[in-house]
Amino acid sequence: MMTVSQLARFCGLSRTTLLYYESIGLLKPAGRSSGNYRRYGSSQVERLRAICAYRDAGLKLADIRQLLEERGNQASRVLRRRLVELDGEIATLRGHQAAILRLLHCGDGQWRKEAMTKEKWVAIMRAAGFQEADMQRWHKQFEQQDPEEHQKLLEYLHISTDEISHIRTWSREK
Repeated sequence: MMTVSQLARFCGLSRTTLLYYESIGLLKPAGRSSGNYRRYGSSQVERLRAICAYRDAGLKLADIRQLLEERGNQASRVLRRRLVELDGEIATLRGHQAAILRLLHCGDGQWRKEAMTKEKWVAIMRAAGFQEADMQRWHKQFEQQDPEEHQKLLEYLHISTDEISHIRTWSREK
């Protein structure tokens, strides 16, 4: 049997996440210790592993609940629906990527040096449907895939050296 903290550590989650899953009914402790501490056994570990696997696949908690509560071929249906959603999200991101590339590159492929600022860039991203979390994911992906070009983009936007350093630092965090 494990405590909340032990189970959270074992599955690579925060204690808060585990308690949240309990509060919404996704995970229930096997029982309580004599000191009234939550205790989790092997079936809860397996259930939490399933929850984590579904979360890693991008499923919403409501879909995960449905999968865990229903028997039969529900997983296939829910996973196929998520795959279709991902295809749509990828297509949208590819469109954003193409628009950004058009904005960034001149005919000779060099960065344009005139008229673009961080403020204009953020306004364009927001107009394209990006929320703050989307922009952060975009920076993380850009930094991971091409750090030199990410640096060039940030310089192109006339962002200060200190702010560039800050953006690139959190962009590298997992």
